[in-house]
Amino acid sequence: MTPAERQEFIADIAAAIQLQVPVASFDQDEVTALKLLIKKQEQSIKLRQAIIEKSLSSLVWSGLVAIGYLFTQWIAQHGYKP
Repeated sequence: MTPAERQEFIADIAAAIQLQVPVASFDQDEVTALKLLIKKQEQSIKLRQAIIEKSLSSLVWSGLVAIGYLFTQWIAQHGYKP
């Protein structure tokens, strides 16, 4: 098969597929609904990321507080009286 025949064959297949596959056409209400659904999904993803971020930062802060508490207890047991 020569390159020209190959290109013609590809064009024929593409044309046949376009004839058989219906073109999706949405009315204005469907387009609006799809945009709202996409926006809602994006907001859900952002909310999930924010919750994970806040949870991790809370975990770090609680770890720092625990280390500070343990340090003050260790200091108090080893003779320092504030």
